[in-house]
Amino acid sequence: MQTSSPFFLIFVKWYLSNLFKLLIQSQVMKKNLSLILFLSIISLNTFAQKTKTSIRIPLEKGEKVWTGLIRQAHLMPFKAGFKFDFYGNNDGNQIQPLILTNKGRYVWSEEPYAFEVKANELIISNIHAAIKTEKYGKTLPEVQRYVSKKYFPTSGNAPDSLLFSKPQFNTWIELTYNQNQADVLNYAHAIVDNGFPAGVLMIDASWQEDYGYWRFHSGKFPNPKAMMDELHAMGFKVMLWVCPMVSPDQAVIVRELMEKKAFLMDKRKPSDTWATATEPAMIKWWDGYSAQLDFTNPAAVKWFSDQMDLLQKNYGVDGFKFDAGDATHYPDFALPKVPSNPNRMVELYAKIGLKYPLNEYRACWKMAGQPLAQRLSDKGHNWGDAKQLVPHMLVEGLVGYTFSCPDMIGGGEFTTFLNNATIDQELVVRSAQTHALMPMMQFSVAPWRVLDTEHLAAVKKAVSLRAKFTPLIMKLMRESAQTGEPIIKHLEFVFPNQGFENVSDQFMLGNEILVAPVQEKGQMTRNVILPTGRWKAEEGTIYEGGKIINVAAPLNNIPYFEKVM
Repeated sequence: MQTSSPFFLIFVKWYLSNLFKLLIQSQVMKKNLSLILFLSIISLNTFAQKTKTSIRIPLEKGEKVWTGLIRQAHLMPFKAGFKFDFYGNNDGNQIQPLILTNKGRYVWSEEPYAFEVKANELIISNIHAAIKTEKYGKTLPEVQRYVSKKYFPTSGNAPDSLLFSKPQFNTWIELTYNQNQADVLNYAHAIVDNGFPAGVLMIDASWQEDYGYWRFHSGKFPNPKAMMDELHAMGFKVMLWVCPMVSPDQAVIVRELMEKKAFLMDKRKPSDTWATATEPAMIKWWDGYSAQLDFTNPAAVKWFSDQMDLLQKNYGVDGFKFDAGDATHYPDFALPKVPSNPNRMVELYAKIGLKYPLNEYRACWKMAGQPLAQRLSDKGHNWGDAKQLVPHMLVEGLVGYTFSCPDMIGGGEFTTFLNNATIDQELVVRSAQTHALMPMMQFSVAPWRVLDTEHLAAVKKAVSLRAKFTPLIMKLMRESAQTGEPIIKHLEFVFPNQGFENVSDQFMLGNEILVAPVQEKGQMTRNVILPTGRWKAEEGTIYEGGKIINVAAPLNNIPYFEKVM
């Protein structure tokens, strides 16, 4: 290990000089030279961490780098020049303080750090806790399995199985900020009436009276219990959108929470501490300015959980979509009861979801291996974002977020659907096909509303394909809950060191099913890279592997192959 600190070099010179003198003077030390050298390395490593010097890690020829930065996964393995600082920035999605390479190397820390990829080395800087780095095995799967067990072991549990066994439906794109009882029921009935199976139904933001006032809006939902009963009778489980924000207009709630000092507090003067601060901090987020719950304070955790529990008790709500909670919502002027960095605050919010098997998160830090459903960041209704689904989902699994959902079919970024935006029917179909053989499949824009007969039939075929593979998906989900093994895998993971490190438009469902979704508009054939072995296409054709083949990919078909030898 090397460092760029001149002080560190002085320390090393002094340390080794004195160690040499001690070795000469002590017969006991001479006999335990290997132990002394081992302890010396540990001491130097600890010293480097505490002085926050940079660490330079040499890379071998051909060594490729992946990391737990989900939203940048389409750039992985990284080229020289990429750099990022994990501190206070979850980049709008999950992050994990982990670096992995295809040569068995890893970097891990319990706290955030910055890294830069160079042509022949990794540079680790802005270190906040000990950096653990070593090689385990010689391949990506060997090192991934090792760090999974060592640093983010599984709990043995998974989120609610209905998230995997049936397609999910989210009301966001259809209703946006006009969630209401009549239209939610219309959406649910249209799902069933158009031949789609009932699964999890998520009622998104604006169902509530206000942020923090977690009761159904009386004007929009005149009889929420009757609505919930009807949805349950149709076969749905129902989730509600929530966030850790509280509107400052809700005077009664604000007074109650201020009595417990359950908010992040405003640092108005440099000398202010949480104990001396008297006003809640106003946090800027995508829906304005709000006070934010401080989850280092047990009173805030209890109050928030109590609101969820009441919704379950009074209305029969099944679970919750926990949104917001990004690291950028924890600025320096917002003081928590227990001193914490923004990353830790994101983690504390995610821990609340462990109480509710039916859950979903978009922002997360260090919760891999836990039974939380993780969704990709909102994707736009465009082909560029659609191409990111496979690489982003592959890295989700690689860094331990195996219970993951590839956003919403056709895109979840609602602004791309506004102002009479033209719906690309082909994009909706290809997006549905990409979702079909992933851990979860989520609709939002209504296919029956935006698609003609041909395109709707193609989407339904994708749903039928998922039904065919649901037993396998459920098996892999249960195994992942025990082992931490990804449900869908990079080709480099299943076939290590065979030249597949840059293949990011195909994936493996388990170890036997290779999936090659179409990601280009107008594309009716596609090239597929087949690893060594024999591969059977859907229609029964057997292909010899170890080469690239070109296969037909008409609108109603997603190319996939089963390994038969």
